[in-house]
Amino acid sequence: MVVNTLLMGTKFRFSFSLLALVGGLMMGLSGAHKNTNTNNFKVNMPTTKTNADTAIDTMDFLNDLRSKYGHQPTFLQSVEEMAVSLEPFFSDPEKGDFYKRAFVMMAEPERSISFRVPWMDDTGEMRFNRGWRVEFNSALGPYKGGLRFHPTVDEGILKFLGFEQMFKNALTGLPMGGGKGGSDFNPKGKSDAEVRRFCQGFMTELARYIGPSTDVPAGDIGVGGREIGYMYGQYKKLTNRHGEGVLTGKSLLFGGSPFRPEATGFGLVYIAKIAMEKKSGLSLKGTRCAVSGSGNVAQYASKKLMELGAKVVTMSDSNGVLYFDEGMTEEDWKEVIEAKQVKRSRLETIESKVSGRYIPNESPWSLDLKYDFAFPCATQNEIDGEAAETLCANGLLGLFEGANLPTTLEGQEAIRAHSNVIYIPGKASNAGGVGVSGFEMSQNAQHLQWKPEEVDAKLQELMQNIYNKMDSAGKDVTLEQGANRAGFLTLTTAMQELGWMY
Repeated sequence: MVVNTLLMGTKFRFSFSLLALVGGLMMGLSGAHKNTNTNNFKVNMPTTKTNADTAIDTMDFLNDLRSKYGHQPTFLQSVEEMAVSLEPFFSDPEKGDFYKRAFVMMAEPERSISFRVPWMDDTGEMRFNRGWRVEFNSALGPYKGGLRFHPTVDEGILKFLGFEQMFKNALTGLPMGGGKGGSDFNPKGKSDAEVRRFCQGFMTELARYIGPSTDVPAGDIGVGGREIGYMYGQYKKLTNRHGEGVLTGKSLLFGGSPFRPEATGFGLVYIAKIAMEKKSGLSLKGTRCAVSGSGNVAQYASKKLMELGAKVVTMSDSNGVLYFDEGMTEEDWKEVIEAKQVKRSRLETIESKVSGRYIPNESPWSLDLKYDFAFPCATQNEIDGEAAETLCANGLLGLFEGANLPTTLEGQEAIRAHSNVIYIPGKASNAGGVGVSGFEMSQNAQHLQWKPEEVDAKLQELMQNIYNKMDSAGKDVTLEQGANRAGFLTLTTAMQELGWMY
């Protein structure tokens, strides 16, 4: 007997006699990860033991998580990275056991929701994708975090992102919990009509779980203003509720905030500037800055860097790197914006229009070049141990994460070994985006729209406050440790006062 089925948006034809074989193959492939460029989702496992590995090995209280979620390596990586920074809390003779219980409780989402998303392609064929919303922690406020549409998305990736998000949101000081969602749908190569129909199908399933005081999603990789607009339009049709802050990143025409597109990239540069001035007395002017990615975060980080006099020498996508030896010009930046925001094309298509040269099949971190500052803005695990060592050997002065967890555990260890390198993790350095999302929620609740300069001033104040929390976490505490500890203590205190932890 032959069956026609649709899986993950792609049509397959197979016989029942092959089901066992196919199932076995899929299980074998489920742990495979590409390792070729900046936009692939990969986990590079260290081949030799680092100091972090040794610390992790002593944390037996994580064994239950390891046994349950061994098939989610990126999630476990984020948990273990956080645990290393918190080790002094766990070994505290009086409250150590309490902190361990709190950490394990935080590592389990309050709920994970999964659903199918039916949609129709342009040929009239019915397609199906998987959708998720992982609601991690609501101690500080409604769940808050983006939606990612990418073929590599699964529950483990979203748990990693949601886990990082709750600590990031805690650092902002705004009343927001942590969550993350998305789908394995791939917007690339789809028509505008197909993207619209998918977004409408996705929101039809998601709408029952979200609300302005329950869960407020936003955008992420594969989800920009177009997708947010389509989903918000469907939400309005389904609920007959208008003007609610149920999504952020909306158009200014229906409740969006000024400066939301720029917020993550601008905030990244604001906190980098603060750290440089405080830690090294340095200025960005004239420095060589490498930026990876060419999406929203990379675009606006590059723009602000250029405004402050830095030379942006790289931007990239999953196919290769644009390298600008003398730094990007404003005209170069406009060409990138046209390619990515309007034409939705690859960087290689604009090589003849910009002053830089295109290098295929490389990332900024695989090139043996001198950068003063690194701004990884593409995706997780893009800087491994070897790349980090090369960056430091070439005189790197600072690494500021625009993406979530873009540096592997081995890469982080290499950076930590060079105490002169300023390192700020993504949960602090890219918090400007969710911060302005919080401002958008406030504006929606007030039925007002703030002026752009007011939002920018609040964003700068927010990034200064985050830096102050990192820098005041204790004597001989790095900015990375300070960020992790401040976020953890905020959540732990809230959960204890709510009676959730004791």
